[in-house]
Parts: sequence; structure tokens; C-alpha cells
Amino acid sequence: MPEPILFDDIGSYPLPDGESTEWIRKAFYELNDTGTCQKLFGIISDAMRQKIKAGVKVPTYPQFQEMNDQFLNIITKEEGPEPFIVKEESARIIELEAIEQVAKEHYDLTDERLKVRICVTGPVELHQKQLGSTVFSDILKNLATSVDRFIRNSIDGAKNFDIFTVSIDEPSIGINPELKVEENDLINAIELASESAFKRGIDVEMHLHSSIWYKTMCQVNGVSVIGLESAANPSYLDLIEKKDLEDADKFLRVGVSRTDISKMAADYDEKNKTDVWKDKNEIDKMIGASESPEIIKKRLQKAQKIFGDRIKYAGPDCGLGSWPSQRVAFLLLKNTGSGILQGIQG
Repeated sequence: MPEPILFDDIGSYPLPDGESTEWIRKAFYELNDTGTCQKLFGIISDAMRQKIKAGVKVPTYPQFQEMNDQFLNIITKEEGPEPFIVKEESARIIELEAIEQVAKEHYDLTDERLKVRICVTGPVELHQKQLGSTVFSDILKNLATSVDRFIRNSIDGAKNFDIFTVSIDEPSIGINPELKVEENDLINAIELASESAFKRGIDVEMHLHSSIWYKTMCQVNGVSVIGLESAANPSYLDLIEKKDLEDADKFLRVGVSRTDISKMAADYDEKNKTDVWKDKNEIDKMIGASESPEIIKKRLQKAQKIFGDRIKYAGPDCGLGSWPSQRVAFLLLKNTGSGILQGIQG
């Protein structure tokens, strides 16, 4: 009997009303201040509770930081003798410390340890942000070592929860035409970045924003799951061959709900002659029209007809950090969970 499809999310989430990204950015530099730390941890914990309440089975820690800066700020400040290799003790994902209390609450309520997904920016993306699109193999290797240290410390440091899935996010691969990276360098870097998770038997997902390089990812032993943004881009699934997945023993994470809210809003406004940004009721109607449980169910079932038990995870295409409020993001997650459950049950 095939394993059930797991509902996860990508990570980013809107801030509470009245809070700013600037305050969040500063707060991560002021963790020694008790009041700032408590407030920051409270914001992160509340968002994690919302994800769990919405039914996400493998929630990602809430990401409020910029995906590159979150890691590069630590790597460049706390590097060891070699450039871009972070000191082992400094490779921390602070957000995981913030959700320990939430995980304890979850265990006390359910008698089960919380399954958590972590999302770490990949070495190619970090290289591009710091040094540009022409990738140097030695620097790429060092960045991959740093990524692995963040992952290893996250796994070993978890007290009240289990790291169930590790996602390596590489949005530029297959998207940025200026990116110049040798295939072997890419394979070796991802192999190195995924080493600690792979050795511990934890799923490693490559979160790609294009399916062009999926065959390359099939060659990486440490990667078990390939993630695609297939709700907004159904054609991405057309480029994947089930046999390739079977031969390499890889699985898919399929996007079954859209997160490109600006495009969604533009299409809805044009069709209905309205403005969702000015009317809360209209934005709720838009979610109901575009991302209802029934529509999400149909997307999942369509993917299942093609790939069957090669689908292991499903959820929103990408993060929800750009969405206008936590209320609307929660609504999408809740609809997604309902749609996935209906899709599994047939």
C-alpha cells in the first residue's frame, strides 16, 4: 500500500498586522535583548501554530527573513579559516529555537512529536547573490559545506520535534539565463549540501522553480524529492517522466495551490471588474474561486493519474510571505489541506 501524500508548506508567511520586515530584520541582531527576543519568538511561534491549525502535516518553520541574507549574513560574519565556510557552532537557524515551545505543546496535545520541514537556501543561489552568476567550483563547494552545517545543526539541535524534510531552495536554476554552472559542479555541491540529512535517512527535497534540470537532480544520491510549482505552471509536470523518477528512486513534491497572488488578483479583477486589494470580501471570494478545495483536489488527482505513488508531498507552490495578511494565508492553507485530503480519499 503506498504511503499517504503529506501536506507541507514552503515556509514564508505574512507578518502580523502592524509589524514590519525592518523590525524583524533588526530583531535577529538584537537577540540578547530579552524583550526583543521574546517578541520575535512570539511572532514566529504564533505563525507556526497557524500552520498546524490549518492542517499542515509537515510545516516549515515560519520564514520572515530574506532567503539569502538569512544564511549569508552568518556565513560571511562567522566564517572559519576558509572563505564562505561557516564555523560549525555558528550555523544556526534561530527560528527553530523559537518553535520548540510550539512543538512541546503539540506533543502534549497529540502525544506525537511534530514533524518539521526546514528550508535552506542552496549553494548556487547563495553564490549568485554574493558573487554573481558565473559559478566558481571552489567557492560553490565551500558554500555547500556551510549549507550542510546549517542542516546538521538543525537536525542535531531539535529537542521537541523531528526534522522530517530538508528542502534546498534553488530558484535560479533553469530560470536565470545568465547562470553559468557546470553540471558536475552542481551535482557535487548538492551532494555535499545534503550529506548530513541523507546519512540520517531524512528526505531531502530540491525546491526548483523550473523543471528543466530535474534529470540532473535525479543523479544526486542525497536528493529524494523534487519539488515543482505545478499549480500555477501545470506544464512543468509535462516535462517530467515517471520512469526517470522510478529508475532513480526519486519522488515528487507537487504544488497544488497557487501562491502567485499578484497574477491571481490581476486575473480576478479583470474578470470581475473589482479590486481585491481594497475589499477583504473580494479577496476571500478570489481565494474561493481560484483555490477552493475542489479545484485543489482536481489538481492533485490529475498529478496522481500521471505519477501515482511517485508523489510524496503536496502543498502550495511557494511561500506566502507576499500575501496581504495572515488571515488570507491561513485560508489558502486550510483550503489546500482540505483539497489534498479529498484528493487522497478519491
